[in-house]
Amino acid sequence: MRLLQQPVLSLEQRIKQEIEDNPALEETTDLADPDEITDETTPDSIDGDEDSFADEDDDHSELKADNEFSYEDYLDLDDIPDYKLVSNNRSPDDEAWESPVVSGVSFQEYLLAQMGVQKIPDKEFIIASTIIGNIDESGYLTREIPALINDLAFNQNIEATEAEVLEALKLIQSFDPPGIAARTLQECLLLQLQYKNDRTYATDLAEVIVRYYFDEFSKKHYEKILQKAHITEEELKEAIEEITKLNPKPGFSISEEARSSQYVVPDFVIAINEGEIELNLNSRNAPELSINREYVSMLQDYNHKKKKISSSEKAALTFIKQKIDAARGFIDAIKQRQETLYVTMKAILDYQKDYFQTGDETRLRPMILKDISNKVGLDISTVSRVANSKYVQTPFGTFLLKSFFSESLQNQMGEEVSTREIKKILNDTIEGENKSSPLTDEELEEILQKKGYNIARRTIAKYRKQLRIPVARLRKEL
Repeated sequence: MRLLQQPVLSLEQRIKQEIEDNPALEETTDLADPDEITDETTPDSIDGDEDSFADEDDDHSELKADNEFSYEDYLDLDDIPDYKLVSNNRSPDDEAWESPVVSGVSFQEYLLAQMGVQKIPDKEFIIASTIIGNIDESGYLTREIPALINDLAFNQNIEATEAEVLEALKLIQSFDPPGIAARTLQECLLLQLQYKNDRTYATDLAEVIVRYYFDEFSKKHYEKILQKAHITEEELKEAIEEITKLNPKPGFSISEEARSSQYVVPDFVIAINEGEIELNLNSRNAPELSINREYVSMLQDYNHKKKKISSSEKAALTFIKQKIDAARGFIDAIKQRQETLYVTMKAILDYQKDYFQTGDETRLRPMILKDISNKVGLDISTVSRVANSKYVQTPFGTFLLKSFFSESLQNQMGEEVSTREIKKILNDTIEGENKSSPLTDEELEEILQKKGYNIARRTIAKYRKQLRIPVARLRKEL
């Protein structure tokens, strides 16, 4: 179960660690197959130690029982071609389905690097470092100034005044990206406007609006701003355009850059060849693991000895047997993982065949974990482990499996439709709305009702929030 939950890259690390820990396990094409190791290969007893080895065999039997994974009730594995389950990832002819993962620099490291080139006293450096350590992923300072003063006193044994902390904060707020280390959204936007080089009247007006009329701006009460600031609608529109160009989460500009260099490695690859859908496991899901032949030979040598073996030889034999048993169990677990992944993805593919042939999200059928669990005869928890941690590469993009699962609603024809289909229609409707007069939830409900979807306003609101779409008044544009 633990191996099943791991994505491809974690699996590779897990296999590497297992190979390092167990010399009886090898990743190569020319070693012993675990099936070659029979009961005859391993002696049942060593110099009167029947009980100790009987206990070990019992433990191993229990291990195998716990790992028992039978498919006879719902699938004949002989029907699955070997190349679907196992692939030699060392072959130069293999297609590279995935991109390499590159680690990025956190924005805290980015800020510390900028501070490193500043000529500042040691005390201010420590204060600034403490502030940087309390900036969240969005780029905001999450600790109050008094709390930072206490942190410095208790953790750094430094007595700092509020003025000193604010001075260090001002230094960090001058760093790139603009708006970093702000304590509020208003301060974040002001910092970005203040550090703009190519200033215009619209920039100056935008700063005035954010500084003095931020509450009205955030609620989109544009009429009040026009009256209080004594400006024209065109001037307001230009100022708002300046504000909307700003980044409300400046930390993401660094974090996203780091994340953008990391690529998802799909566990499955779906291709369409001459109208037929083909499903393959990523070759990295199918490493070639075997038992080291030298360890098998050592067991056979001990087994063929006619004379009584010494205590040191007993200990060596016990060690060898344990390592081979562990290697065999691990190889079995990897094979079970491959089989579980394949049959689960195949069931999802069959269930959502219309979608995978066309890429049309409206053709996704309502599908819950139980549907796939019943189809393949696996526990819902097992299907959930696959769905929540595995990606599939399709001709239409790479997706997390769980994104294909959704509840169902009935349309006016009594047909079941996927909630994902409804969300897509809702999203498309909002994207096409008149932004000067956005659609309310009541109006959206009426539109979907006319399209044949029986859906209540509260459900519209729930789906809108799940799609991270704000209410109508916050979508309004001049």
